[in-house]
Amino acid sequence: MAAGGAPIPAAQPVIGDDEIEAAVRVLRSGRVVQGPEVAAFEEEFGELVDGRHCVAVNSGTSALQLTLLALGVGPGDEVIVPSFSFAASANAVRLVGAEPVFADIEAGSYGLDPDSVAAEIGPRTAAIMPVHLYGHPADMARLQPLADKHKLAVVEDACQAHGATQNGRQVGAFGAAGCFSFYPTKNMHSLEGGMISTADAGMARTLRLLRNQGMEQRYANEIVGANMRMTDVAAAVGRVQLTKLAGWTEQRRQNAKVLDAGLTAVETPPVAEGVGHVYHQYTVRYAGDRDAFMAALTERGIGNAVYYPTPIHELKPYREPVGGNPVRAWDLPETARAAREVFSLPVHPSLTSEQLERIVAGVNEVGEGL
Repeated sequence: MAAGGAPIPAAQPVIGDDEIEAAVRVLRSGRVVQGPEVAAFEEEFGELVDGRHCVAVNSGTSALQLTLLALGVGPGDEVIVPSFSFAASANAVRLVGAEPVFADIEAGSYGLDPDSVAAEIGPRTAAIMPVHLYGHPADMARLQPLADKHKLAVVEDACQAHGATQNGRQVGAFGAAGCFSFYPTKNMHSLEGGMISTADAGMARTLRLLRNQGMEQRYANEIVGANMRMTDVAAAVGRVQLTKLAGWTEQRRQNAKVLDAGLTAVETPPVAEGVGHVYHQYTVRYAGDRDAFMAALTERGIGNAVYYPTPIHELKPYREPVGGNPVRAWDLPETARAAREVFSLPVHPSLTSEQLERIVAGVNEVGEGL
């Protein structure tokens, strides 16, 4: 038994009676793939992204990949992405035949550093992909004008940032498109799934074609597409979760306030001015022996994890030459420092006040003992 009680999970998917009843209702209806539930989910999610057109797909990775395809990004193109992210951000670029170019991050937000991005823009650059990591928006106030200046598309990877804002504007409503994930441990989920938001009706139609074998009417294929549809079961679960998102977000913020106020042994996450952080993760920094710190927390039953221990450019697929081109040596000091220092603590809305007290006490005790 962990000291102080049962282990506190680092993340905890919520699947309640409402979600179960919604899934059963759809299963009994017989309309289970891209039917009325998907259409309703798309309409309702649009309210979270400034009324934009929304296109539901089967995962956040599919959302990124299809968005790049719809923008015409492909072989010979480059997309600027952070290396400090989940591999899907760069994988989507490779999957359309383009190459990721890695820029460094800002120390506070963990989002793309606009100065680093500016230095990487070249004749082959087609798009910039800011990642709103951990639920804190990247600096869109600087990144979007930079993209506009160079006539580049912006694809927001908002897979961890449902409902986050910068200067009152929702993420997913800045660039050419925003991409969201509904994986079970995200701030809201649909068991599995993704969503693309765009202000361009023509692009939305192209995305609908791409997700459904290139056809709007059955057997009337207009373009080459794939099968990346969302099921109605997933959409029904997502619709329920969407109604609870605001409450869960507020609880995450309240939990973060408790951690901010109580933690003294680690560097707590800063929040930039004008930002509405949604705390997908509560990510702290520790410049000492992180592994020992985390192991001691685990012994105390306090869940923790590193997102992400290996920058993307150091992963095997990105350390190997492509098309005979040499592998570039990337100089990303803030990325390297973050990968060494960060780890995340529980912040999910299922935490009790007693569990939050245990987290604060446990982290501070471990820090004092190292």
